[in-house]
Amino acid sequence: MREATLPPVPRHRPLRDGDRTVDHTSQQTARTAPRTTGTGRGSTREAVRHLNRLRDAALAGDRPPSAVHPLIGESWARMLRLGLDPDRGAPAGLLPLEEVERRRRASPLATVLPTLREGLVSVADAALHIMVVTDADGRVLWRDGSARVRRDADRVGLEPGASWAEEAVGTNGIGTALVTGRPLRVHSAEHFVRGHHHWTCAAAPLRDPRTGRLLGVVDVSGPAAGVHPATSRLVVSVARLAESELRERHLESVERLRAIAAPILCRLGGRALAVDRDGWTAAVTGMPSPGRLTLPEHFGAGRRRLPGLGPCAVDPLPEGWLVRLEPDDGGAAGAGPAAPATGLVLDLRRPGRPTAAVTGGAGGWTQPLSPRHAELLYALARRPAGRTAAQLAADLFGDPGRTVTVRAELSRLRRTLGGVLEHRPYRFAEGVEVRLLVPDEPGELLPRSTAPLIRAVRAGRADGQGRGAAPAGERAVRETARRADGPRNPGDGAHRDA
Repeated sequence: MREATLPPVPRHRPLRDGDRTVDHTSQQTARTAPRTTGTGRGSTREAVRHLNRLRDAALAGDRPPSAVHPLIGESWARMLRLGLDPDRGAPAGLLPLEEVERRRRASPLATVLPTLREGLVSVADAALHIMVVTDADGRVLWRDGSARVRRDADRVGLEPGASWAEEAVGTNGIGTALVTGRPLRVHSAEHFVRGHHHWTCAAAPLRDPRTGRLLGVVDVSGPAAGVHPATSRLVVSVARLAESELRERHLESVERLRAIAAPILCRLGGRALAVDRDGWTAAVTGMPSPGRLTLPEHFGAGRRRLPGLGPCAVDPLPEGWLVRLEPDDGGAAGAGPAAPATGLVLDLRRPGRPTAAVTGGAGGWTQPLSPRHAELLYALARRPAGRTAAQLAADLFGDPGRTVTVRAELSRLRRTLGGVLEHRPYRFAEGVEVRLLVPDEPGELLPRSTAPLIRAVRAGRADGQGRGAAPAGERAVRETARRADGPRNPGDGAHRDA
């Protein structure tokens, strides 16, 4: 009987937000959360008046002064470009209760809701605030806390099924955290819509530790008079605790899959492996463990060609897949050359959801991209002749010396995209037609990115050095984006809306 190799339980790299880990320290959180209040009632009132003056200046078309936190100023600018009504916003209709229930059942956050409640609801109650959990679209799925404050929240539309995405209600803790991918506090007149100025909120994004995908936001909100400077740090800490619980649950599921798959793999000849629904390897035989497979969207049973493996036969397993490598053109399993890629569509139009769609002789597949990989591919698409590691380090970090990080990320990206990329210098392979889809407004390009190249493009400095017209390649890219098909994208207890 063959012995299946059981790779170690996957150790997940810390999730990254820009160039920093998502596990913010207190100091990082303090820098992210705008300071808006002083130590007394008088200073609080003066701070609110000051915020109103800053907002009025921004609405008048003035560049937000340095006193405005950058995340708030950039959000105001997005709302002005969108043409959002600063008095009423553009609130979307409530989702039907059946749809809210469907989203609750489908959300991975349902499993960590007790952790979020235990860490935040008692504190929110004491401060006359409520805890709110949304999905990645900004739709409110759960509320907990004071019945009185929940009634106040109903009056501003913060209720189950409501959308608190930026395009619906302007700058706010939930929607702005979804766009930027960072925790922050939005207090009083930092809200774009005037009707929310009596409100304050501290929010943190929640990510899937397996994939880095944004799952939603946890938020503590309430009357602005009850703001406390420690709330933001508490929300971030509880959010990280919930992500840790999601990670532990994933490791347990990989162990369950490993126990099921190991006897099956021992009976198989050739090369095979068992992976979970996200591509993490649970057990392998006849080959080194690949760690994690890049699974195309709409992956399922049957004959598939997988990046890095070639043709495979895929069969379902509980909580995963059995993948058996097959001969390619009569050679050893997976040994024949994969059909070369002929096209790549890099779609950056949806904030927080960049994708790369690869096409070739064996068909096509679409892969979500991490923020860093989206930045790298954008930089290479802007420079078809290629970039050295030092040049890419300058594009992404403003430091040409950070070549080790760039090479490591490009190594992962080349494994993901197969033959799409070449090196020395780094560039798209000859024969690969690249199509870049970007937002109509340059200011909406990868809004979470802190890369100097991306920030320069958002500010209208297309070459990253000074103002001026975009180069011809960039103008053609924007024309491509404009022509692209498709759109742009009650309570169960005294203290609970879930």
